[in-house]
Amino acid sequence: MMPKQTVKEQKHLFSTYWPALVLALLAFGVAYQFVVPPPPDHLTIAAGSPEGAYYQFALRYKKILAREKVRLDILETAGSIENLGLLGRHDAQIGFVQGGTGSVRTTDELRSLGGIEYEPMWVFYRGDQPLRQLTDVVGKRVAVGADGSGTKALTIFLLRDNGVDEQAIETVSLGGRQALEALVKGDVEMAVFVVSPTAPLVRTLLEQPGIHLMNFRRVDAYARRHHFLSSVNLPEGAMDLQTNIPPESVSLLAPVANLVMNDSLHPALADLLLQAMDEVHGDGGWFGSRGDFPTSEFLEFPLSDEAGRFYKHGAPFLQRYLPFWAATLVDRLKIMLLPLVMVLLPLFKLMPPIYNWRMRARIYRWYSQLEVLDGMSRKSLTPEQEEALLKALLDLREEVMKIDVPLSFAGQLYDLRIHIKMVRGAVMGTDDS
Repeated sequence: MMPKQTVKEQKHLFSTYWPALVLALLAFGVAYQFVVPPPPDHLTIAAGSPEGAYYQFALRYKKILAREKVRLDILETAGSIENLGLLGRHDAQIGFVQGGTGSVRTTDELRSLGGIEYEPMWVFYRGDQPLRQLTDVVGKRVAVGADGSGTKALTIFLLRDNGVDEQAIETVSLGGRQALEALVKGDVEMAVFVVSPTAPLVRTLLEQPGIHLMNFRRVDAYARRHHFLSSVNLPEGAMDLQTNIPPESVSLLAPVANLVMNDSLHPALADLLLQAMDEVHGDGGWFGSRGDFPTSEFLEFPLSDEAGRFYKHGAPFLQRYLPFWAATLVDRLKIMLLPLVMVLLPLFKLMPPIYNWRMRARIYRWYSQLEVLDGMSRKSLTPEQEEALLKALLDLREEVMKIDVPLSFAGQLYDLRIHIKMVRGAVMGTDDS
């Protein structure tokens, strides 16, 4: 059982501190209104076709996010244009977007988390007459990519950049395997692909007799004119040293694929995605070097704030040392430090002096009355006045006996009782009556 005196002291402390506690709770309540909502435990990515690199990247992201108990839903799409539409309608929070397709964006709210890899533009054609530049395609039947794909958007964009409009050629909206088959059969004279060099169709067409890969002679000019484009080189024999594929070095034009977000993506999930991007794309891919990707360069969309901090400082400090959900909880509640610093610390610094003052006031307020009675005791008194003074001192002593203070203030209380006794003794003509 708790000692009686300890219970008393706790009551005294509570009676003094409860206004401070109420004020602190109110301060925390106000601060909590500004706490960022917790991140959701799932998000959706607009990827591409299951055979494409984007979809495979999404599958790798999915595994990484699952380690942090975040579910990634993957949408199969026709490509970048459809991905942009899904992002604009908020049917997905993130999506892969090929460089060169940003002009068809449906909203200005989109932001880039960074470039993830070079995606070469492969222009394959039939015949022995070499194609040296895109103006040589006039009058030909060209598979420009499937509707809704970034390949088609980029192809049309670059043709127009060369002064070739769609009336000057016969465009066929085919991409991927369908475009490959059409080119092999001779249904089209040229086919454009924007894919990774590891895509099976690239190797198939490079080995196909009578089909050639266009060497972009003016690749540096394109890269200078359009910041989302880069020039890459496919060295002789890079695809197969034994059969020497390709038979000579080829300059290729390469847009950079971006991972794009809309404003519905929670900032904490953006930080987590950036770490996943670094894990998946950090080796640089086929044409890059380690550390080249992810990157804040070659972007068509403004860089998100989270990505800007990531490329400058790395992963958030807390997420380097704590599990994702623990780190986000601490980060969200950091605003709660405001009432601690602005209210609680000054308040609790003031409370001990206030507590001491209150306890002493219970004792010292009686001294004013005792001082008056002491002054009266020094005068010549009639027996009636002396009797009245003694009664007043007795009443004062009875009131003082009722004072309840913590043990630490008992000495001051006993001093008051002694002083009352001294005045009473002086009135009665004794020292200790």
